[in-house]
Amino acid sequence: MLNTAIEAALEAGKFLKQHLGKVRDIRLKEGREKNLVTEIDKGSEEIIIGIIKRHFPQHDILAEESAKDTKITSDFRWIIDPLDGTTNFTHSFPVFCVSIGVEYKGSLLAGVIYDPNFDELFTAEKGKGAFLNAKRMTVSTINSLTKSLLVTGFPYNIAENPHNAIEHFANFLMKAQAVRRMGSAAIDLAYVAAGRYEGFWEVALNPWDMAAGALLVSEAGGTITDFRGGGFSIYKPEILATNSLVHAEMIGVLTNNRGK
Repeated sequence: MLNTAIEAALEAGKFLKQHLGKVRDIRLKEGREKNLVTEIDKGSEEIIIGIIKRHFPQHDILAEESAKDTKITSDFRWIIDPLDGTTNFTHSFPVFCVSIGVEYKGSLLAGVIYDPNFDELFTAEKGKGAFLNAKRMTVSTINSLTKSLLVTGFPYNIAENPHNAIEHFANFLMKAQAVRRMGSAAIDLAYVAAGRYEGFWEVALNPWDMAAGALLVSEAGGTITDFRGGGFSIYKPEILATNSLVHAEMIGVLTNNRGK
């Protein structure tokens, strides 16, 4: 399954790069202001699903741009984001990727994130570690929030300030060495796993935004919880992913008790 995910991610990534700067049809998703979808998202998804179905025709699929395939019931589920960073893509801003995760009875088994702009392939398999272009990767060893580079993202309805997202951002600006906002949650998670960021937090994400990246962070030695340190699920709206060493401090900021 990992090899199939890699094959699909590479093919879809090639398709994305070939069409960068050539988007013809940009639309808003129904009822979602600022949430874009293009014919490129859909084309990438078709490539991925076609490859998966060729190898595993009985497996279930949860993909961003199409409804869950309810005709098949399987213990295996492929969770697909064919283009994470659509807004970036429509502006030819080269921060976007393909993300593919595989679940078995709700437990993540494999994850692949491919960034075609830098030709970086992030992979993980449960219990077998995380890799960047076939080289094992681990989270960073920085143990202080004041020395940490953090990353986050904002939901499309940020004007409504859900879950105090603006306040959390401001608080981390005051506490961390620096905070970035790239526009691709999957890449953010991959970078935490690779030791480029010490921590990532966000609200209002979907399973396809987090599935592959969450496994990457866990297999690279990181920690993932909700904002209060409770259990994490890709089907819940909060994610805090860190190198483990600054996790408690970040929970402190998110819960407004200054890391105590």
